[in-house]
Amino acid sequence: MSEKPVQDDLERHSSKMAKKKAARDKIMATKTDKKGLIIVHTGKGKGKSSAAFGMIFRCIAHDMKCAVVQFIKGGMSTGERDLILEKFSNTCAFHTMGEGFTWETQDKSRDIEMASAAWEKAKELIRDESNKMVLLDEINIALRYDYIDIAEVVKFLVEEKPEMTHVVLTGRNAKDDLIEIADLVTEMELIKHPFRSGVKAQIGVEF
Repeated sequence: MSEKPVQDDLERHSSKMAKKKAARDKIMATKTDKKGLIIVHTGKGKGKSSAAFGMIFRCIAHDMKCAVVQFIKGGMSTGERDLILEKFSNTCAFHTMGEGFTWETQDKSRDIEMASAAWEKAKELIRDESNKMVLLDEINIALRYDYIDIAEVVKFLVEEKPEMTHVVLTGRNAKDDLIEIADLVTEMELIKHPFRSGVKAQIGVEF
C-alpha cells in the first residue's frame, strides 16, 4: 500500500475525532451541576453489590467518608467487609444488619424487625452530611417483601437526603417508585451463571 492512502486514512480519522471532540466539549459545557445521586443497581445478573462496593472503595481512596448498611447478608465473612473493618473503619462505617436470606431465617416477623432497624440506621447515616456516600446493600430485597415501606423510603430520599450525598441501593426487583426518583439505574442482565452448572459461590468472586 502506498503512503498516500495511509496518510489520507490518518487525516480522515483525525478529522473525525476532532469533530467528535468538539461535539463532546459542547455537551460537557452544559453539564455544570453537581449533586448527590440516587443510584440503583438491580436485575437478575451478578455484579450489583460488587459494582456498588467499587464506588465505596473509590470514596475510600479519595478519603471521602462513607458508610455501608447490609440489609440481608448475615454474619458470614466477605472480603469487602473484612477489608473495610480491618483497614478503613475510620473512613467507612460498616453495619451488617441482616441475618441472612429470608429462606434461611424462616421468620418473617424477625426479618421485618431487622429490616426496620437497618432502615433506621440507614437514615441516620444518610442524614449525617459528613458521609459522602451511603450504600444500602440488598435493600431492594427488603422492599420487595414489604419489610420496609417503599413510600417511606422514597419520601425520605426525596425530602431528607442531603443535597450532596450519594445513596446507592442494590438488589434485584427494584420497585418502580424507586426507579422513578433515581438519577442512575443499572440493570444487570443474566446471560450465564456458574451456579446453574452446579458451581457454588467462589471466594474472591462472590464474597
